[in-house]
Amino acid sequence: METPYDTMSRAIVYVIYDKRGRVDESVLYALRGLRPFARRIVAVVNGRLIDDARAELELVADDVLQRENTGMDIWGQKAGLEALGDEIESYDEVLLTNDTWYGPVRPFGPIFERMDAEDVDFWGLTDHPRVELESSWTGEIIPYHLQSFWIAVRRRMFSSAQWKDYWAGLPVLQDWTEAVTRHEVTFTDRFAALGYRHGVVFPHQDYDTENPSIFNAAQMLDAGNPIVKRKPFFFWPITMDHEASIGKWLLDKVESYGYPRRLVLSSAARTSPPRDLTTDLGMTDILPDIDVSYDPTRPLRVVVVAHIFYVDMTDEILDRGDLLPCDYDLVVTTPDAHRAKAIEEILSARARAGRRTEVRVLPSNDGRDQSAFLIECRDIILGDDYDLIVKVHTKRTPQQGFTVGQHFKSQQLDNLLPNAGYAANLVALFQKEEGLGLAYPPMIHIGQGTLGHAWWGNRPRFEQVADQLGIEVPIDSVSPLAPFGSMYVARPRALRLLAEERWRYSEFGGKEAYKDGGLAHVLERMPSYAAAESGFHTRTVLTAEYAALSHTALEFKLDELAATIPGTLRDKALFLQRAGWIGTGRAVDFFFMYLRVNRPDKLPQAEKVRRIAGAPGRAVDRVKRLLGVSSTPST
Repeated sequence: METPYDTMSRAIVYVIYDKRGRVDESVLYALRGLRPFARRIVAVVNGRLIDDARAELELVADDVLQRENTGMDIWGQKAGLEALGDEIESYDEVLLTNDTWYGPVRPFGPIFERMDAEDVDFWGLTDHPRVELESSWTGEIIPYHLQSFWIAVRRRMFSSAQWKDYWAGLPVLQDWTEAVTRHEVTFTDRFAALGYRHGVVFPHQDYDTENPSIFNAAQMLDAGNPIVKRKPFFFWPITMDHEASIGKWLLDKVESYGYPRRLVLSSAARTSPPRDLTTDLGMTDILPDIDVSYDPTRPLRVVVVAHIFYVDMTDEILDRGDLLPCDYDLVVTTPDAHRAKAIEEILSARARAGRRTEVRVLPSNDGRDQSAFLIECRDIILGDDYDLIVKVHTKRTPQQGFTVGQHFKSQQLDNLLPNAGYAANLVALFQKEEGLGLAYPPMIHIGQGTLGHAWWGNRPRFEQVADQLGIEVPIDSVSPLAPFGSMYVARPRALRLLAEERWRYSEFGGKEAYKDGGLAHVLERMPSYAAAESGFHTRTVLTAEYAALSHTALEFKLDELAATIPGTLRDKALFLQRAGWIGTGRAVDFFFMYLRVNRPDKLPQAEKVRRIAGAPGRAVDRVKRLLGVSSTPST
């Protein structure tokens, strides 16, 4: 435990929100780090709190206050202040903070010691510069302000009538926008105008971005900042790219100062859209063909689960499995006894030491490899016999043509088990990272129209099934992070939410079985979200050769798509998001794009008119007449 440097008598109000009612391990770590610097810690939980989580909190906080989740974290602070009551007068300082940061990454002591010596009435760790009207996202000037995730207040201020009036008059804040505009950006200005002196530990002037707590986080750690905000690990990757802020390097920096990497990854997995997280943290590994990382002294218990529909591909499945750096079991699923007999003959002819085999005949092929895995191999996923499952199947995709189908198969198998050295390094990833749940090839895009559309028509049912399984991980908006092709390496524990459900073959059948929205297509997109709900993260893996092909193709595609849109990549992305769905390029489609970009205030009325106007051409004319909208874009 850190030895305190300061002599301040301090109370800390720490606000927590977890929609599952749990308390993340990183929160307990933070409160243990703050303990030496507080005479009293009040942990305020907005919303649910399960009994086990309460018991954990009670070990690190003096008071655990659970309240209805209203008013955002600011009203949680208000409740914490009310819990302190008249006792607040016995403290020199009250620190208002929340669970939006990881720490301590660097020691708290020097920060408290430094600020104890400052003649201020309130202080923050970080601040934000004034933003003029033309650059403001609020539509108003944003005044200079201390960032509200960490505000320490001294007795002269919290004993004042102005302080009491402020909290008494604070309206219930409905969302994040209101919390920022009606509290965070006005708090500093209001109390400064009343004559209260304020200070900041890491002023924005020392850095070169508007929000250094996110975009200069690594520099701040080097300067002694004891915490790192959670946001840089899951912030919109386009903005992180715009600022050249690399989350992977920040995580490496955090770990270099002794903070446990797993605390970041497990909490971020549960609370972030998986594709945002893996992009910000650069969680794609180009594995070498020579074994450079596998530890034979720590072998993992491995099972290869192979759904074999095309019997003539059995030898290839065996060739791939035999590349693994350890003994393994092979469990084959196949649709009928005729295929099973032929497969067993091949297995018998290809017997080898260290490989045990089993063939399971399915009662139905409805759902193909998805149902075979989740129903017939449910015991493997829920059991404790294995540390890793390698899921593969005999893939041909004949409906897409020979070249496209062969490429899809190669993209899967050649980026999963191409050679012995690569396979060893792949298994080593799981030896190294206990929180790694899945590894699989990146989203296929060569020969496939996945970019921007990989949900296809599956998202509505995906949301239903996720709710059915109790998966509350945020869902990626554009394309899911998923093993397209459904071949991957996984820890059984990362997949258990999928297997705990008792699926039936009848749910996979019918005329809609293999169309978008069918259960097989939905479950193909589910593994990383199920893993994240249990705190496991995902990595994508590929060979150096395929990385070169994929990157070059992606670079060219993005260049072509971006050519006719002005501005930076972020400008282009924001413009396209505002413009919305382009439809089929009809006049009415472009007209509504124009409204979304230039006159969003007219959209509700325009949509109503379009619904009753009939044909597209008449809709445009009638909307323009009724709304008085010009065809000249605003500037």
